[in-house]
Amino acid sequence: MIKYLLDTHAILWIAENSPRLSEKAKDVIINPDTIKYVSVASAWEVAIKLSIGKLKLHEGLSEFYQIIHSNRVSMLPIEESYLEELVNLPFIHKDPFDRLLVATALTESMTILTADENIHKYNVSWIW
Repeated sequence: MIKYLLDTHAILWIAENSPRLSEKAKDVIINPDTIKYVSVASAWEVAIKLSIGKLKLHEGLSEFYQIIHSNRVSMLPIEESYLEELVNLPFIHKDPFDRLLVATALTESMTILTADENIHKYNVSWIW
């Protein structure tokens, strides 16, 4: 069974039914039988963006959690093994949250749902 790790934008775009969300990604997210995860790093990223006004959610961070739960997405903590993998990643992507997603996916043998072209440059399974 394939396990999917959703990039932050994927979970936000499903909530707003954004046309930027690919059909393949949308199918994975709305399918109740797929195994889907989001990293706590994504919640951290959302919290930062909310605090600096770069992102607006009517109910703040709790709305992000509602989106996750309503789409049957589980939240992963940051494990030591992810950080060990992160140390060995080539420095292709400069965004620390996205680098952590790559390390998480590699450690857990997950497929990342992302439109991010820089993530596509890593030797990690992804779809969009």
